[in-house]
Amino acid sequence: MMEVKYPAPGSVHFNFKNSYARLPDGFYARIAPTPVPAPRLIKLNVELAGRLGLDIAELASAEGIAILAGNRVADGSEPLAMAYAGHQFGYFVRQLGDGRANLLGEVIGRDGVRYDIQLKGAGRTPFSRNGDGRAALGPVLREYIVSEAMAALGVPTTRALAVVATGQPVYRETVLPGAILTRVAASHLRVGTFQYFLAQGDVEDIRRLADYAIARHYPEAADAPRRYRALLDGVIARQGKLVAQWMLLGFIHGVMNTDNTSISGETIDYGPCAFMEAYHPGTVFSSIDHQGRYAYSNQPHAMHWNLTRLAESLLPLLVEEEGSEESGLASAHEALEKFGIHFEAARDAGMRRKLGFVLEREEDTLLAEDLLKRMAENGADYTLTFRRLCDAAAGIEGNQGVRTLFADPAAFDAWETVWRQRLMRESVSAEERAAQMRQVSPAFIPRNHLVEAALRAGIERQDFQPFEELLDVLAHPYDDRPGMERYSLPARPEEQISKTFCGT
Repeated sequence: MMEVKYPAPGSVHFNFKNSYARLPDGFYARIAPTPVPAPRLIKLNVELAGRLGLDIAELASAEGIAILAGNRVADGSEPLAMAYAGHQFGYFVRQLGDGRANLLGEVIGRDGVRYDIQLKGAGRTPFSRNGDGRAALGPVLREYIVSEAMAALGVPTTRALAVVATGQPVYRETVLPGAILTRVAASHLRVGTFQYFLAQGDVEDIRRLADYAIARHYPEAADAPRRYRALLDGVIARQGKLVAQWMLLGFIHGVMNTDNTSISGETIDYGPCAFMEAYHPGTVFSSIDHQGRYAYSNQPHAMHWNLTRLAESLLPLLVEEEGSEESGLASAHEALEKFGIHFEAARDAGMRRKLGFVLEREEDTLLAEDLLKRMAENGADYTLTFRRLCDAAAGIEGNQGVRTLFADPAAFDAWETVWRQRLMRESVSAEERAAQMRQVSPAFIPRNHLVEAALRAGIERQDFQPFEELLDVLAHPYDDRPGMERYSLPARPEEQISKTFCGT
């Protein structure tokens, strides 16, 4: 491997405590970010920097910006590009890897958790596959907005620490301004990371990776009688709950490939993602998802498929644990069967909370499904329907706000009668019920037209005020914000966006 020459470190302190760089060379390529001509700080996440124990003034200094742009390597950083494979829309690619990302290292946050610090758009790597290794400003701003919105909504997610404009154009369909996102994650281990070593028939590195994942994310599995089965169980449980959270918020990931499925259970890679407005289970936004593989309602099936690929990758270890191939396969199947249980339990519990139910009744799932069916048939906005249902729970006068969302208000009226009968079996007061519902049904989501308007302002006019205002609203999604009502409303016909793009 060629020797990597790093720029001299300076005085910005990340206190890197790296562990992934201690794994064998086959797990990554050591490579420094490629410098850019004119870095300029667009956004620094002050709250997140504080959580990570980073000095905000240092990060915003000329030297800090140089590090966030990849022009300087911080003291203790061991920059590398991670190797992984992946199924992309069902087709396996033996080698993907970080083609435009650079893992600077890991820090221990104030919460005692280890986090990756990664630059996205940091230049070519051995995994770039003829790409330029760069990112355009628009997709970088989009990932910042949506990942931070997801964090505020309470969804496990990677987060955005900073956006730096590079002063260098990138060439896609048109010439676009370049930028680099500093992404923070519990780790960047993916299902595709395990697939990479399976494709090579390298059982020992699968074991090393599994042991690393256990130590970092599932320490309780270390002492389990079957540690690798416990790892698989842990990932399946987290992903089942994660997809349920997506569904409860009307979120569509858009590109649920195995290389975009995190072992830690975080949402990762915000490319052609979107939040539904008018509810329909078959909704697809991604311009590259021509068959609807990752449509809204297909997300649980897609995740189960991805986790099956993880089970395949761990199968050599499961066979060793169980003592035979037959028993190892049975163990994998047994683990995978639990995905639906985890998903349905989390989804049903979440939907009960959105409908104002504290007690669990057998008919609740059917009542929720009936509402969703009526919403789909009447073009009702997903987020607004559940938010306004909070007002209806507080008092019958709130019904009108929900009715206006249905093309045929009588469709809601028929459902509302049964819903109120069900509410009568609860002992919670109307005011308390409404308050609890507002804690799980947001007033604000990153609606596509608002995100695109903020991106256009930044790209075309270098005006980042709409970006900042949108971030401010999305930081408190469950709070009513007088004067900010326009951020809660769906797009007008001329504002509607039916396609989103990956940005690579």
